[in-house]
Amino acid sequence: MTNIDSNVVEGFGDEWSRFDQSALTPEELEKLFDNYFNIFPWETLPTEAVGFDLGCGSGRWAKLVAPRVGKLHLIEPSEALEVAKRNLKELTNCEFHRASVEEIPLNDDSADFGYSLGVLHHIPDTEAGLKLCVEKLKPGAPFLLYLYYRFDNRPAWFRAIWKISDLFRRAISILPHSLRFFVSQIIAGLVYFPLARFALVLEKLGVDVSSFPLSQYRETSFYTMRTDALDRFGTRLEQRFTKKEIEEMMVRSGLTNIKFSETSFWTAVGIKS
Repeated sequence: MTNIDSNVVEGFGDEWSRFDQSALTPEELEKLFDNYFNIFPWETLPTEAVGFDLGCGSGRWAKLVAPRVGKLHLIEPSEALEVAKRNLKELTNCEFHRASVEEIPLNDDSADFGYSLGVLHHIPDTEAGLKLCVEKLKPGAPFLLYLYYRFDNRPAWFRAIWKISDLFRRAISILPHSLRFFVSQIIAGLVYFPLARFALVLEKLGVDVSSFPLSQYRETSFYTMRTDALDRFGTRLEQRFTKKEIEEMMVRSGLTNIKFSETSFWTAVGIKS
C-alpha cells in the first residue's frame, strides 16, 4: 500500500494555490516561523548545511530556512510545489522535488537536518513516514516535527468541542474544492475571527486564555485564519497523537534527545542516534 492519500494531496494543491502566503507580512511570517522553530538547534548545524523540507507546501517555512543554510531540498507531492517555486525564485540554494515521503530523492545518512511541519499526520501511516525521513539524516542531525495533538493537555469540555467540530470537518472535507473553500471561509469569518479577537480582549484584561478555543489566533491576521480554516476543515485525512505517542514514535524511528516546545501544539525536535 502506498503511504499517501491522493485526495489529501489534491486538496493541499488546491489550498496552497488559493493561499500562496504572499499576503503575509514579513513580521507575521517571522512570528509564525518562530512558533515552530524556536526549539530548533540552529547552532549545531555545520557550515553550509544541507537539509530537507518534507511537505513544503507553498514554501513559507523554506523562505526563512534557506537563507540560513547551504542547500535546502523542498519535497512536495502536490501542485503546491509550483507555488513554492514561484515564492522562492530569488533563492538560489533551493532544489525542488515532486515526490512523496516514500520517494524522498536523497541518499540515506546524507542530510544535516530535516523538518516536516503539519504533514505526516495527513498520511495513512505516520510512523512509517517519519522513519523514512529519519533514514535520510546523518547521525547526530536534528529533525523538527509537528503533528496534530490529541488535546491530552486540554480539559474535557475542550475535547468535546473539538469532537463536534470534527463532525463538521468530515462532512465538509468530502465536498468539491470550491464548496470546501466557500464553507471554510464562512467558518473563518463567523467562528475563527470573533473567538480569536475575543481571546485577545480577554488577555488584555488579564485573563488566562491558554485554554480558550482558537486563542492561538488572537494576534494573527484574518488571512492566516482563512488559510488554517481551509486546512482544518478541508482535509479528509488527519490523525492526532498524544505527547507520549509522539515521543515514542520518534524514539522508534531512531531519534533521541527529544525536546518538545512549550506551545499549545506538540512541536518536537529529536537527534538521529
